Amino acid sequence: MSSPSTSRLPVGNKDFTNATVVIIGAGISGMCMAIDLIRRNQCHNFVILEKSSSVGGTWNDNKYPGCCCDVWSSLYSYSFAQNSSWSREYPGQEEIHVTTNPLYDLVAKKYGLYKHIRFNSTVDEARWDDDQSKWKVSVNVSGKKDAEFSKSYMIVSDFLVSAVGQLNWPREPNIPDLHEFQGKMMHSARWDWSYDFTGKRVAIIGNGATAAQIAPEVAPVASHLTIYQRTPNWVVPRRDRPISAFQRALLTYVPPLRWWKRSLQMDFREALYASVTDNDSYFSRMLRKYSTAMVKSQLTHKPELWDTLTPNYAPGCKRIIISDDYYLTLGRKNVDLETRPITWVTENGIEVEGGCVQQYDLIVLATGFRTVEFMYPIQIYGANGRSLADIWKTGARAYYGITVEDLPNFGMLYGPNTNLGHNSILLMIEAQSRYLNTLVDEVIQARQQGSTLILRPGLDAIEEYNDRLQAALRKTNFADPNCNSWYKTADGIITNNWSGTAVEYQNAVSAVEWQDYIAEGTGKDRVSKKKATKLGRVREESLLNNTSLLIGTVGVLATIVGYLFARPRLLKAS
Repeated sequence: MSSPSTSRLPVGNKDFTNATVVIIGAGISGMCMAIDLIRRNQCHNFVILEKSSSVGGTWNDNKYPGCCCDVWSSLYSYSFAQNSSWSREYPGQEEIHVTTNPLYDLVAKKYGLYKHIRFNSTVDEARWDDDQSKWKVSVNVSGKKDAEFSKSYMIVSDFLVSAVGQLNWPREPNIPDLHEFQGKMMHSARWDWSYDFTGKRVAIIGNGATAAQIAPEVAPVASHLTIYQRTPNWVVPRRDRPISAFQRALLTYVPPLRWWKRSLQMDFREALYASVTDNDSYFSRMLRKYSTAMVKSQLTHKPELWDTLTPNYAPGCKRIIISDDYYLTLGRKNVDLETRPITWVTENGIEVEGGCVQQYDLIVLATGFRTVEFMYPIQIYGANGRSLADIWKTGARAYYGITVEDLPNFGMLYGPNTNLGHNSILLMIEAQSRYLNTLVDEVIQARQQGSTLILRPGLDAIEEYNDRLQAALRKTNFADPNCNSWYKTADGIITNNWSGTAVEYQNAVSAVEWQDYIAEGTGKDRVSKKKATKLGRVREESLLNNTSLLIGTVGVLATIVGYLFARPRLLKAS
């Protein structure tokens, strides 16, 4: 008979403070990295640290009225986990994050990610230990119940991955006496659904994509709405519509049709690259034509707003707004557009230049995020204690947006200069994850052989890449001096956007060129003698998928026909 001590399973978590890989963030980037660790590297010794209480990243933070994606739903899922059950062409926040078939929850469950995620865990600091060749990550536990066990701890890892993205830390406007307001104030990324804005006087500071989604939801029930605009935006029709049950069934049971729809949408989006980069291109001219035509057709009774709403800069310099009802909202009798600069906020309202004061019950800050301060407010210290703040003192930069000088065994997803103005960011993230997992694999293999491997990009490689990148960006609409945007610093350096198409980026990171990296440690010979590791890329262009469509459809039809011919015999036999 076994004793009690031998009949029980052991209790404990000896690796709680150690991991091969630590990932910061459980949004779409962090989840992709984790899935690739499992699929490509058979690595299960990783931890995802998530400051919120749910997966989803920006789609967990942004829950404001009307919140939806500006990318077609067919393009807004991983290539390896495509979703056939989207209810609309443009998915809403609820469908992406919290409803019956939310994108994130299904994928997290499918790949068993929840056991790796530590929620309510905020990273305060990450420091590279030169002696141990390890990352030491300081974690603050913010959940009240979880904090009863331990309010903070340090986790040590061989590799550190930032998946915090570019749209995670709300930015407040620099307006005097902003917090003197005694009414209700909230940032769009911290929406308080317990507040009922029905019948209230509402102000929205900002007129970007977020404001364009909130305003049509608030205006019909508020007593009055004022939108404060600094600079107008180019607005084009969304043309959103439901996806019928019949089409969803076809996309589910005839996968080649789903691939084809996705590839056609990708092709179209890639073609739109010229509209946001080349002001003289056909697509750019058409975009301006559609936008100005929509202003006039939807605001026929307010011609005084036509010029006010027409930008004087090239399309793409600021994020293009996709909306069917923003201009219609501005045409409502209870809606005003205010373009005079705000001087300060009073206890009960907002004063603009000239002394005019408007009183409000609610002020919504639709002012975006601290985008050029990547990883804010996490403190990062790399080799020889050098801080990331020092590395990026002239602006954030990374080798293909993935690896950073003097940060050994470190990588980023959706890092500097990887944002797109024309296509789905998932196309970029998957390519980055594939590239980064190749670096991680070498570190893991060295460790398994009892060696150490430390990888960081060489300064020459970074400078050559960044010089080439910035030279290309200066020729795009992003660099138009007639506008300010979240794509660039106050000095005009474009730190957020990629200079080419998504396919061009995929090709650029389809191989790891080891000569661009400094390899150190006892296992450095693993890579120092290699020239390149070919990774390939996910090819989703319609040229490939037209062939896939034909082969796949024939296969599906053959299966159906075979079943129909076999069915009578099966029935007879039974």
